Amino acid sequence: MRTIKHIHEAAYEPIADLVTYRALPTHSVQYIDPFLFLNHHGPQIYAPDNNGLPFGPHPHRGFETVTFVIEGDIEHRDSGGNSGTIFPGGIQWMTAGRGLIHSEISSDGFKASGGKLEILQLWLNLPAKYKMVDPGYKDLQKEDIPVHVSEDGKVTAAVMAGEWKGTQGAYQPIVDISLFTLEIQATGIAETLIPSEQNVFFYVVKGSVIVNGTTVPQFHLVEFENDDQELVIEATIDSTILLGHALPFNEPVVAQGPFVMNTQEEIREAYNDYNAGKFGVFR
Repeated sequence: MRTIKHIHEAAYEPIADLVTYRALPTHSVQYIDPFLFLNHHGPQIYAPDNNGLPFGPHPHRGFETVTFVIEGDIEHRDSGGNSGTIFPGGIQWMTAGRGLIHSEISSDGFKASGGKLEILQLWLNLPAKYKMVDPGYKDLQKEDIPVHVSEDGKVTAAVMAGEWKGTQGAYQPIVDISLFTLEIQATGIAETLIPSEQNVFFYVVKGSVIVNGTTVPQFHLVEFENDDQELVIEATIDSTILLGHALPFNEPVVAQGPFVMNTQEEIREAYNDYNAGKFGVFR
């Protein structure tokens, strides 16, 4: 089985009235190539007549975002003319590429009525050869995402990208990245083989699991060595895992604010291009 290198606790860093745990980066881990950033918003309950999510129009360049809606909703708009509202169980996969402006806010219905909110946003790096690709956007509701259920019914894998035990993912990314959410009932066991040369992204969204013999509670990220293929995950209580894996790019990562590039000069160019209006017009 793969050896666990370190278990990292997510940092509690609320944004206004939004409960937020940041699993990447923290003081103990910067990124797990090519997985750059993870914010876990909630779980919490919003009262009626709330302000909703605070992520108004802002720019990005050089990477992709994957946003998972567990509870509540997200209303997306961007300068490429894309828009959509994602509901529980759905995701949005946005390629910032050479640059766009987008907003992620709560729907008018959620702001009026309130309710449960829990959302994950993961940033995926793009290699240098793809950092300036055209922006793209895809939203998928729960019913659009294939699932694989274990024979005993205790493990349900939602397959966003890649393949889980013969079930193909809903989305084909620019680069070969596999991404799943695993719902594991208490005493359920999920087993998988991941090529040892690939890096693993493993975050406990809910519950507590034993992975490769080590207990990992909620709001913790596992960093693995690249020494074996096997992961064995046993849930001690009903649990949710965000699991990904990919080959590392092994390229310089220069991140500043909303941009992730390979050099500081490229970061300066991103700011200059944004200020010059080259990211499009947000309407």
